[in-house]
Amino acid sequence: MLKHLLKDLLKHLLKHYIILIYLGDVMCKLCNHSVHTTNNHTDSPKTAKPFIPLNIAVLTVSDTRTLNEDTSGKYLADSIIEAGHTLFERTLTTDDIYQIRAVISNWIANPNVHAVITTGGTGFYGRDNMPEAVAVLFDKSVDGFGEMFRLLSKDEIGMSTLQSRAIAGMANNTVIFCLPGSTGACRTGWLGILQQQLDNRTLPCNFVPHLMRQNPKH
Repeated sequence: MLKHLLKDLLKHLLKHYIILIYLGDVMCKLCNHSVHTTNNHTDSPKTAKPFIPLNIAVLTVSDTRTLNEDTSGKYLADSIIEAGHTLFERTLTTDDIYQIRAVISNWIANPNVHAVITTGGTGFYGRDNMPEAVAVLFDKSVDGFGEMFRLLSKDEIGMSTLQSRAIAGMANNTVIFCLPGSTGACRTGWLGILQQQLDNRTLPCNFVPHLMRQNPKH
């Protein structure tokens, strides 16, 4: 009798032990997924410093779209404002090298503009002239931007990311980021790179200290 009772008790304990192990494994997987999801695009630690809003200009380059049809520029403008920055100006121009240079040069020369974000003109089609238009304006190139953007894009569009010529650089203490024309690419660039690097609280470093030497008006 006692032997049967002990046998039943062991079965009961073993059953609950297996259930507890299973639940523990499930919880670990959920926690790991949560950490991975949380860190996706926002994995840089931040300090407790007060946030410094920047004046950011947005340029869309397109031969076919109007400003009202420009979902990519709108996404960037909305994201800039949502992050607490100021949208200094938003405009659209055709994919003409000299028109692009004229618009961006005007912003670079303006001490109140901290950053410029462009969308469009970074591909391999005949009228994709953004890199050729802006590279000559840079005092220093930010080579890591294009590398990191293509790395992030690979998870979304595979090896097609090789055809992205996204670039960035510094000119007159203004940082210029050039993204592809699709809204998805702008989202990847903003969430994966720009949102963090234009935030003075991001550790271990960000671009904001390089943009504050002019003491511009906000």
